[in-house]
Amino acid sequence: MNQFDVIRRPITTEKSVDKKESDRTLCIEVHIDANKTHIRQAVEKLFSVKVEDVRTATFEGKLRRRGRFSGYRSDWKKAYVKLKAGEKMPEFAEI
Repeated sequence: MNQFDVIRRPITTEKSVDKKESDRTLCIEVHIDANKTHIRQAVEKLFSVKVEDVRTATFEGKLRRRGRFSGYRSDWKKAYVKLKAGEKMPEFAEI
């Protein structure tokens, strides 16, 4: 798995933007099989920054129904990546 497969997309909710501004923490959706080492290497390589800490959370897919048809959404994983002090915070619009 290369670094482009590890990071799926940034999560830009009100909570994640607040954590980005106050705690220097990025919130990104990552591949379900990626571990903390893979996530750290991918962020450091793609954004050219130093990572201090990585925390992950795994979510199960929810049951969704469309009329009489039902199915499950995919399972997914979220990572909170804290950058070291003095590192430039990447803007997702610049990527």
